[in-house]
Amino acid sequence: MVHSRVVVLGPQRLQPTLADAVASLGIKGRLAAVTAGWEERESEDQELAAHLHGRTTNLALYERADGVFRYDTELHKATRERQDRIRRSQELYRLRLAHQLEAARELCRRESLAGYEGLVAPQLEGAIAGLRALDDEHVQRIRSIHVEFQLRWKPFERESIALQRRELEATLKDCSALCIAGGNVGILLNRLRMFGVLDMLRGQPIFAWSAGAMVLTERIVLFHDFPPQGAGDPEVLEAGLGAVEGLVALPHADRRLALDDRARVSLFARRFAPALCAALPPRTRLDWSDGRWSGESGTRKLCADGALAEVGT
Repeated sequence: MVHSRVVVLGPQRLQPTLADAVASLGIKGRLAAVTAGWEERESEDQELAAHLHGRTTNLALYERADGVFRYDTELHKATRERQDRIRRSQELYRLRLAHQLEAARELCRRESLAGYEGLVAPQLEGAIAGLRALDDEHVQRIRSIHVEFQLRWKPFERESIALQRRELEATLKDCSALCIAGGNVGILLNRLRMFGVLDMLRGQPIFAWSAGAMVLTERIVLFHDFPPQGAGDPEVLEAGLGAVEGLVALPHADRRLALDDRARVSLFARRFAPALCAALPPRTRLDWSDGRWSGESGTRKLCADGALAEVGT
């Protein structure tokens, strides 16, 4: 479900701006915090709490999920099997993606070569259309795995989860906003989805950064042009929670993407168009309000011509 007020920030660890963002909306009272992406370090939120002047209530989603799985071993087994299917589907998608991306990149390289004038553009358009189709197909395939799981196991109707949901709903009722931190994007997505946290909000604004920003989008894109291992191909993980529309969130894009490579930037932007592909290094900010995006000065987007431009207000 799309939410009415969301603030997306750059990474917060070294240059936090969250407190200023919260203050800019005039928010008072308690702030619910989700740090499940930190996994076993979920409770190590002292810096976050101090930054927000002790106003946070950690929802402890990772800890709650561990408790559910210890109690409901049948659900735990089914969840592991679902994740195994998703991992295998991702592996097969990645195999197909590598070939299609290499073809698209080779076409980009030939655009400037003599003798190819007027020939490359329609072929490249077709290659990009193929990438979009593959991405969409993958999202639908993963969605079908989730739907099958929901229909078979009806997790919200199981007492192990229903109890946690009642507690979370009571806590969120007394909070003025929800803050979602980064960490492991897959774990964070699964825990938020497991308890249906966003569905419990009653119009409270959401503040999110790093992986927290990524999970709020319609589709989660993993990216790294300089990985320690692997091909460095941008890939769709699966559909996100859909709290905002038209955004591909790119935390640490200044370190993870070759932003000076116009061909790679152009291919990325055109592949995920018309979504706003937002570079989100520290001290950047995007606001989702009234169904549109606005950005603070210095917040840039990837453009189809391979350049970067201010998002604008």
